[in-house]
Amino acid sequence: MIQLIQNLGKSTRVSFTKLGRASYFLIQIIFGITSVLVRPRLLLNQLYSVGVLSFLIITISGLFVGMVLGLQGYYTLSDFGAEETLGVMVAASLVRELGPVVSALLFAGRAGSALTAEIGLMKATEQLSGMEMMAVDPVKRIITPRFLAGLISMPLLAGLFSAVGIIGGEMIGSGLLGVDEGAFWAQMQAGIDFYDDIINGVIKSVVFGFIASWIALFEGYDAIPTSEGVSRATTRTVVNSAFSILGLDFILTALMFGDN
Repeated sequence: MIQLIQNLGKSTRVSFTKLGRASYFLIQIIFGITSVLVRPRLLLNQLYSVGVLSFLIITISGLFVGMVLGLQGYYTLSDFGAEETLGVMVAASLVRELGPVVSALLFAGRAGSALTAEIGLMKATEQLSGMEMMAVDPVKRIITPRFLAGLISMPLLAGLFSAVGIIGGEMIGSGLLGVDEGAFWAQMQAGIDFYDDIINGVIKSVVFGFIASWIALFEGYDAIPTSEGVSRATTRTVVNSAFSILGLDFILTALMFGDN
């Protein structure tokens, strides 16, 4: 029993210590934003690496998710004679929940793991230490541009996921199952509110991009400088990002739609 309490106390102390290092790391990133703004090329390069290279997986995933929603939604709504509201169901599911959440999970798996591995390898090969010896702050030069790229890319990728998903749902609903195309789009436009649905979805995606980028970069920067340490850091990035995204999704949904 005593050993169990000791282990619990030790793990708690380690967790809070790591949280403190992560918080200090985030403060360093925030103070480094101004230096990135005067060097936009650094940000543009990372926007391509983090955002553009994630385009394919986001697009294909969004299309198939929308198609599945179209199929499942049609068969469920047909039991109540409400097939014409398929557009509202597909759009609301994507814009409110699936778009931001699934995009963030894919982002963490693809871009987040790549960021962790990249930073971890730079640390293992002493590139970061070499920059410090040359009086170059690696947080401002390496970390901050990648953080801003993730923060900017995530809402755009989530919007792309939702848009492609709606098209996929319309393809199945109108093209395969015979739902009237005009009714699909008209019901969707009438049922989706710009502020309650679209803006709240954008807020979610910004928060998810913030947390996923922060976790990915910190795990790489804090990784043990060995091949095993980098691989473990990459695994922690995906796992911790997934837990954080799903937990924050519940909290944000409760705050946004709890009074409705």
